[in-house]
Amino acid sequence: MEKNKRIAIIGGGPGGLTLARLLQIKGADVKVYERDFDQENRIQGATLDLHEESGLEALRRAGLLTEFYANFRPGAGKMRIMDKDAVIKMDWDEPGDLIDDRPEIDRGPLRNILLESLEAGTVVWDSQYVSMVQYENQWHIQFKNGSSAVADIVIAADGAKSKIRPLITAIAPVYSGITIVEGNVYHADQNAPALQKLLDGGKIFAFGEGKSLILSAKGDGSLSFYTGCRVEESWLKESGIDFSDKSQVFEWFKKEFGSWDLIWQELFQGEEISFVPRPQYHFPLDQQWETQSNLTMIGDAAHVMPPYAGEGVNMAMQDAMELSECLSNEEFPTLSAAIAAYEEQMLIRAATVTKMTLDSTEMLHAEDAASRLIQMFNDFEEH
Repeated sequence: MEKNKRIAIIGGGPGGLTLARLLQIKGADVKVYERDFDQENRIQGATLDLHEESGLEALRRAGLLTEFYANFRPGAGKMRIMDKDAVIKMDWDEPGDLIDDRPEIDRGPLRNILLESLEAGTVVWDSQYVSMVQYENQWHIQFKNGSSAVADIVIAADGAKSKIRPLITAIAPVYSGITIVEGNVYHADQNAPALQKLLDGGKIFAFGEGKSLILSAKGDGSLSFYTGCRVEESWLKESGIDFSDKSQVFEWFKKEFGSWDLIWQELFQGEEISFVPRPQYHFPLDQQWETQSNLTMIGDAAHVMPPYAGEGVNMAMQDAMELSECLSNEEFPTLSAAIAAYEEQMLIRAATVTKMTLDSTEMLHAEDAASRLIQMFNDFEEH
């Protein structure tokens, strides 16, 4: 059914690019419209652990496992659990089966693997979505740079703040109670040497007073971090912080994490740092909508959730895998039936994973978060 149809994927993250690859293998005519100016844009965010049944399986079906294992980071999943006073509570070095089931890769290399697997010209850069209208069963799409496109099928892969989702459903996201301030410290050996040494190529999870601080080493020599705080949904607007001004963000951190060891302030000492505030949302567990015949969504656009279970990229890549299978399944009589089958199984899966993620979010921001996480890992190793 996907053949002889022009398919537009809005968004060139891991989900959108995986879907494009899988559809091209099946002979589909597909374009990916991405708002980044080009492939060289800096990719922020922590490393990604791909799961056997979802992210890795999608790459297996895409024929890209060899490229993945040539670029993944052995040992990047090792974890050091600490308290706010920088006392190490546990070092967890990954049991062998988890290394196999959840290998880690930086976002940039994963994106490059997927991009290089696509036919030339598949990704149309500098294409920030503005609007689209349907005319005679085709979508006419407008982009910020003045260009336009026509497609028979549109798949929204445009993330947590999807502009296409409202064309599918009016269901609004629910605030989780946690807001993250994401930071990236470039050249961490020079700009955060003590913390970079503590990271030792892996991750640090630090907890105290119902707050979290999660650090990840990256293969390019940078480190990323997330602060997690319980604040009102309106905090971001009411804080008055200019997050492009490092000094303002640092002043907030020194106040909010004022009882924490001074070593954590090293995150703000260097010159090459960037910050993004991210209130954490999720969709209702029982969300449903009426299927459309030529429009659907994958990834965060469909089921955004906090990052505290490592499921976001895996869910997006599994969405891509399942949607591509449904669109090419000749047993479905119509495109609408194929999309309906995909959405039904996706929504059931998303509800289960969202619930698990919210439970993890609650655990990691409890007063006894460190001891609960340590107990969880001890239980895992016993089994």
